[in-house]
Amino acid sequence: MTTSAPGVGARDRVELSIGGMTCASCAARIEKKLNRMDGVEATVNYATEKARVDFGPGVTVEELIGTVERTGYTAELPPPPAPAAPEPGSDPEPGSDPALGDHPGHGEHPAHGGRPGPAGRPAADPLRERLLISALLGVPVVLLSMVPALQFTDWQWLAFALTGPVVLYGGLPFHRAAWTNLKHGAATMDTLVSLGTLAAFGWSCWSLFLGHAGLPGMHHEFSLTVGDTDPAASLYLETAAAVTVLILLGRHLEARAKRRAGAALHALLDLGAQDVTVLRGGREVRLPVDRLTVGTRFVVRPGEKVATDGTVVEGSSAVDASMLTGESVPVEVAVGDTVTGATVNAGGRLVVEATRVGADTRLARMAKLVEEAQNGKAAAQRLADRISAVFVPVVILIALATLVGRLLATDSPTAAFTSAVAVLIIACPCALGLATPTALLVGTGRGAQLGILIKGPEVLETTRRVDTVVLDKTGTVTTGRMTLLAVHTAEEVTEAEALRLAGALEHASEHPIARAIATTAADRLGALPPVRDFRNLPGRGVQGVVDGRTVTAGRAALLADHAQPLPPVLARAVTAAEAAGRTAVAVGWDGGARAVLEVADALRPTSVEAVARLRALGLTPVLLTGDNRTVAEAVAAELGVAPRDVIAEVLPEDKVATVRRLQAEGRVVAMVGDGVNDAAALAQADLGLAMGTGTDAAIEAGDLTLVRGDLRAAADAVRLGRRTLATIRGNLCWAFGYNVAAIPLAAAGLLNPMIAGAAMAFSSLFVVGNSLRLRRFRAA
Repeated sequence: MTTSAPGVGARDRVELSIGGMTCASCAARIEKKLNRMDGVEATVNYATEKARVDFGPGVTVEELIGTVERTGYTAELPPPPAPAAPEPGSDPEPGSDPALGDHPGHGEHPAHGGRPGPAGRPAADPLRERLLISALLGVPVVLLSMVPALQFTDWQWLAFALTGPVVLYGGLPFHRAAWTNLKHGAATMDTLVSLGTLAAFGWSCWSLFLGHAGLPGMHHEFSLTVGDTDPAASLYLETAAAVTVLILLGRHLEARAKRRAGAALHALLDLGAQDVTVLRGGREVRLPVDRLTVGTRFVVRPGEKVATDGTVVEGSSAVDASMLTGESVPVEVAVGDTVTGATVNAGGRLVVEATRVGADTRLARMAKLVEEAQNGKAAAQRLADRISAVFVPVVILIALATLVGRLLATDSPTAAFTSAVAVLIIACPCALGLATPTALLVGTGRGAQLGILIKGPEVLETTRRVDTVVLDKTGTVTTGRMTLLAVHTAEEVTEAEALRLAGALEHASEHPIARAIATTAADRLGALPPVRDFRNLPGRGVQGVVDGRTVTAGRAALLADHAQPLPPVLARAVTAAEAAGRTAVAVGWDGGARAVLEVADALRPTSVEAVARLRALGLTPVLLTGDNRTVAEAVAAELGVAPRDVIAEVLPEDKVATVRRLQAEGRVVAMVGDGVNDAAALAQADLGLAMGTGTDAAIEAGDLTLVRGDLRAAADAVRLGRRTLATIRGNLCWAFGYNVAAIPLAAAGLLNPMIAGAAMAFSSLFVVGNSLRLRRFRAA
């Protein structure tokens, strides 16, 4: 699937599924070949078995696939997108499948055993079958070779008969890949395994047929290290069989672990509804969800998933969005509210009008962001890839040097040969190739489950370095809408009476402050009385008749002009409200000022806790706002932000300059915002965190998206980024350290080849297992 950017010199992007890769050096070879093509930039990920390729004019997808195939591997495009939705009113085709099931993210690579069989049943996993057969044949060989008490007369010929199928059938994938790579002048991990096992089996054949090992009464001793024995009587059947079985076992467990690592993304893709009840001509019709079009109205009954993003046009309910946002508390929705596809209707019946379908939905965009992040590479992994690309040829040279060196030093062909085989087998660079991709798979997948979308691996490095977090006030630390916070009344006036009259009057106005008062009054008191003779006094307030009383609401000066000065108790309330950065609305009727209402853009309930968590991570919070200094400092005081870290009266276009100024001071800046006017600042910041409840422009500009719109998720995002980065570094440290330490031990004759094979398999499993620990990450 390709996407093109408009304009001259536009570049296309395609994602290819790669088959036949067995280690990091395979991925490095493919990436190198693709990047040699003019105008092509490619990233090949061994863990996800995908290549992300950007290419310019003059390059076709067929040429890219051809290059991969000439390198000795397979490449194919993801399945085509679902067919376009039919015209409204048409019936679904019999047997049609939901589009979600055709998403490329749902298929498993054949090597993982996910290819469907007849009647939709998964086909048997060829790797698992090969492992089971090899293990059944190979275990007796190891027991016969290691336990002298089991060695009956001519036992070696039975061991030989059992070892042959293990090496030739069980090891066929290694031999076939090694031969393919040899034809292309390359060497990979399969080359090492194939050389080692075939050499061990070949020496054993020579000893059996041409040496003394085939004589009756022959006995074999096993040692963890390399010993000096008669070359003509030495057998390595247990080495050839055990190494093949161990590496097959490692591959099988590795494939399972990789599937577990990517399970969060698959679960995210599987969240969507598969069919939907649409309204057609006054009747309900059940259709596959891929037939929905923008503007279609559909029904969501209690317990059903919302089919796609839309606006509620009928009904009210509570919607559970925990699977998308990680937030466990259902959200109340009513007519006019927006709902997101894949959320669950926990209450009443809803009728929703679709506003986004297919790839434009929030769920699809989340999945796309996660996929792109998992296909990227951190700087450390690029170094590992470069090392892996030259590692195998170097290991072969080391094995040859070991063979010659130990032969000259010990004059023992068996010791020299055994050490060389151990070097070949233990040095496979699988762990290097898995170190970053598996951690990214798990970390980004876990983030998606918690409502945190990480755009790429380079973001992780920034989370470690960032020391300052700039918080946009409106819509980020505050709700972004005016809220009635307090009601002060004169003597003998009840709060309910003041709210009833003021709310009824303000209900006739469209001003944000008026809407805040009217909404609160309606929520608390129910239906409000009508207004007559309503007048809007621009810049001063409003006036009208409610229940036969002339009611005035607005600035204190407006009431004073109508001979309704504020009594001392209300005057003090106005002074205190303005000192706290709030707007004071004076209300009067029956010839006097009767109440003062405090209105402000209220803090989000979790903002204070979020700022404390950010500070605990070593970040200095800075409050950025266009409000005046008084309002800004009042909000900062509630948040716990120091006055010196308040930047007020900033125009939208000056937010970028503010971020640049902080960077010029030597700070590494994270920016949290949600509006269109935050997009440029988010892009300028070293780390942009976009609130998922904000605009598309802000989300596109950010490096991290906080889906649930809770500022506490910003702290969780930084923690998750740092944890994932630490896991990657730990993996790479282990992978490098393992090879650096293991190769000299093998070359020195301190490791039996069979033990080397087990250690190599354990190395890869350790890296994958360490990455899977990220699945236990919890939001604070």
